[in-house]
Amino acid sequence: MREKIVFIGGGNMASAIIDGLLRQGREPADFLVIEPYAPTRDALFERGLNCRESVGPEIADAALCVLATKPQALREACGQVHQHLSAAATVVSIAAGVELGALSAWLGGHARIVRAMPNTPAKVGLGMTGLYATQACSDAERGQVDALFAAVGERIWTDSEAMIDAVTAVTGSGPGYVFHFMAALEHGALELGFSAADARRLAVSAFQGAAGLAASEDVSLTELQDRVTSKGGTTYAALSHMREAGVADAITQAVHQAERRARELSAG
Repeated sequence: MREKIVFIGGGNMASAIIDGLLRQGREPADFLVIEPYAPTRDALFERGLNCRESVGPEIADAALCVLATKPQALREACGQVHQHLSAAATVVSIAAGVELGALSAWLGGHARIVRAMPNTPAKVGLGMTGLYATQACSDAERGQVDALFAAVGERIWTDSEAMIDAVTAVTGSGPGYVFHFMAALEHGALELGFSAADARRLAVSAFQGAAGLAASEDVSLTELQDRVTSKGGTTYAALSHMREAGVADAITQAVHQAERRARELSAG
């Protein structure tokens, strides 16, 4: 018998994880979703998922409990979960900025907790999730959580909880940086005379192709850049302008700004 997975909250990320697991062969009956918002709950029902409006005894036999509520609703949700969840269950929180100490306290001292920081490409199976587990989590329990997020992409386990803030800055927020760059590339294509549809296709294709090539080559990103840059050529002209404008430094500093903000949120 496969373990039961409970999702507290049935929003976009919970749905992405469930979809990934279903693609891997899990059955709708393996899940229970607690979702108070009726339209979202109805949409989940239509997909054949077992849903409840509020937390109840039904979660008592869950092996995994994924906290996927909005951060502002998390404390109340933990209080409800604590009343019914088995001490043997592993709790996974995908809420940004909520530390393990607070989660454990809100869960009545529950020890088996994993913090996860997925990102939005999980919706298309191309996510990257940072993970950190309490010492109370066994290797088998870590493996269960790893399999959960393997359904939506890559995973990286960190050696300290503080590094979850770093993951947040790099890949949690990273898609936003990429969309910012893509939008600028799209704008440049529009100014060169392409239609809106073609400008978007060109910008998206450039990133898809470059990312796919980087993933397939075991060389540094700097070397890949050098391979497509002939001195005096078009790429050289563009990259020279970016260096003069400080684009790379600005991106690096943006990552540090995001990490600082993540630490501020974690500190409350």
